Order: sequence, then structure tokens, then C-alpha cells
Amino acid sequence: MSEEDEELNDAILQQQYRRALSSFEGIILGQIEIKNKLGARLNYSIQAGITILGVIAVSILVLLLTLSAQVNRISAVVADMNAHFTSVATEMRLIRGHMASMEKRAALMQQMDEQTAVMEREMRAMGASMDVMRHTVQGIDHHVAAVRASVGNMSLNIDLMNNEVQFMGQEMLRMSKPARAVNKMFPFP
Repeated sequence: MSEEDEELNDAILQQQYRRALSSFEGIILGQIEIKNKLGARLNYSIQAGITILGVIAVSILVLLLTLSAQVNRISAVVADMNAHFTSVATEMRLIRGHMASMEKRAALMQQMDEQTAVMEREMRAMGASMDVMRHTVQGIDHHVAAVRASVGNMSLNIDLMNNEVQFMGQEMLRMSKPARAVNKMFPFP
């Protein structure tokens, strides 16, 4: 080979080397641009995810506060019912006392054939006991009505709480729509 051939070969090799180098540089710059775009897209996705998580956290906080308020109402109603049950138990003890008194007086009826005067006195006492029992039963009726009203209030509160939970479920579905739209826009495996 002559010097001219060698110089020609060197020139060709240098041109090929420059083309390869510029192609390599173009590939590297393309990869850097793609990585920058993917990084920006990832940042937007992370920001959207953080926003959605914030909305979900606020929704859960509202749900917890609502449930806490409902539990406090139910607790108050149950405490009220407890007081009524205590008074009903007291009235039942009075009724038992009157029933025991009536049993004792009824045992004396076997001797009433000979003692009609004693019988009249005992009948009057029984009448008085019956009046007291009537008043006691009226008190129990009053307490039972109060308990019924409390149970009705509790049922209403539970219905209200159920409606709130259903509303929150609908709101959660509504709020999750943007997240599903973001997932469709940025499908990552």
C-alpha cells in the first residue's frame, strides 16, 4: 500500500469514527431526554398520588369524627336507658313487697269465717295495697314509655348514622374517580 492509500484509509476511518461518535452522542442525548420526560411524568404522578392520599385522609378523618359523634349520642341514650331500667328495678322491688304483703293477708282468709271484723280490716288494707300497686304500675308504665322513646331515639340515630355511612361510601367512590383517571393516563406496571 502506498501512502496515499493509507491517508485515504485514515480519512475514511476518521469519517466513520466521527459518524459513529455523533450517532452515539445522539443516542445518549435521546436517552437523557426520555429519562427527563419520564422523571417529570413520575413527579406529576407522585404529586397526584399525594393529593389523592390527602383527600382520602381528610375523608377518613371526617368519617371518624362523624362516627365518634354518633357513638357519643348512642352512649348518652344507653346511659338514659340504664337510668330507666334502674327505676324499673326499684318499682319491681316495691311490687314484690306488696305481693308478699298480699300473700300474708290472703293466708289469713282461712280464719275469716270466725273473724269477719278482722276480714274487713284486712280487706281495707288490701285495697290500700292495691292502690299503692296501681300507682306503682302507673310509674312503671311511665318508665316503660320513656324507655320506648329512648329506644326510638336510638333507632333514629342509628338510621342517621347508616345514612351518613352510605353517603360517605358514595363520596369515596366519587373521589376515587380522579385516581382511576390518573391510572388510565399513566399506566405503570
